[in-house]
Amino acid sequence: MTTPPYLIEPLSLPASLDAAGVDAGAAEFQEFMALSDELVLQMWGNLDRATSPAARLQFWRDSPYTRVRLFFVRLDGRMVASSWVRFELQENLSSALLHVNVLDAFTGRGIGRALLEHAEALAAADGRTILQTFTEHPADFDVDGPNVIRPATGTGALPASAPGVRFAGQAGYRLEQVERFSSLDLPNSADHNTAGPNSADLDVLERDALAHAGDYELLHWRDSCPEEHAAQLAVLMSRMSTDAPSGALSYEPEAWDIARVRHAEDTWRRAGQSSLVAAARHRATGELAAYTVLQTEPDKPWLASQDDTLVAASHRGHRLGMLIKILNLRQLREHYPAVRRVLTYNAAENDHMLSINIALGFKPAGYDGEWQRAAAGHGTRN
Repeated sequence: MTTPPYLIEPLSLPASLDAAGVDAGAAEFQEFMALSDELVLQMWGNLDRATSPAARLQFWRDSPYTRVRLFFVRLDGRMVASSWVRFELQENLSSALLHVNVLDAFTGRGIGRALLEHAEALAAADGRTILQTFTEHPADFDVDGPNVIRPATGTGALPASAPGVRFAGQAGYRLEQVERFSSLDLPNSADHNTAGPNSADLDVLERDALAHAGDYELLHWRDSCPEEHAAQLAVLMSRMSTDAPSGALSYEPEAWDIARVRHAEDTWRRAGQSSLVAAARHRATGELAAYTVLQTEPDKPWLASQDDTLVAASHRGHRLGMLIKILNLRQLREHYPAVRRVLTYNAAENDHMLSINIALGFKPAGYDGEWQRAAAGHGTRN
């Protein structure tokens, strides 16, 4: 094995964010957080897509479901690049998700290539033969223009000349799916010119949807699912891995139970995130048919992020997706009136969910490319 041209150092997670002076890794972690934010800023020009240090610390810890390893490279004593590898531990045992990022001022020196090869070697040593990664792209290019690359789905596009696109392609990765990153501006009570939906807009959309949903009732809760619904919520969360579009990416069905639901909720809580959940229940059977999640963080009181939204395949066609999203937006306004923007992500081929978001006022803010590579001699499966 050849010696890498750069020293690739592992990041150790501190016991807490308050461990400075007690945990030697705390200062290094804070430096890594500053690098992570700088990388977000250079791509997006704001920190909307940057997760808080508290959330990162929780999501990067080992759990019964995932294992994450993080690394960085220094030049002249400064962190200038990072990488991470995530291993799923319950399903997708042949796959690894990895990511490499370098500050613009230090690209072109082979740092990204060294980090990528290092991450790929770690995945191979763990028996992972399917490698996945992603690239990020602001919406500053013509998606219908000639200089784009399209995924295996044929839907969506990325700028062919983007550094991330060239880097992934040269490393042997194939673009399998494009996700649209969208943003919704919420009006405040004194602003009637904001593009987002006001109460009257939501009333019209809701009345139309309710005409198709007489067999369902709407539910909502904050942070923790009521015990009476937890088992069925686990079923819906399992179906996120089978019913949501995944393009040509290799994903195995996930098995969720109440313990896994509670683990996710506990992780969100420890990360400092508050969650609003809206759901639809079939009156005749009592079955949960749909759910959607919005999350907020105290570090960014102006922002909410859309997590999962799913309508079970057997319950589609009743405007449930529209109804639960409207209910959650109203809950958001009631409990978090300072929020002015909501972010969400949808597969470019998910026409139905995109149409709901467009009706609610979401506008395209960027695109994420989902890439995959299988090791020699190994195919992929969906």
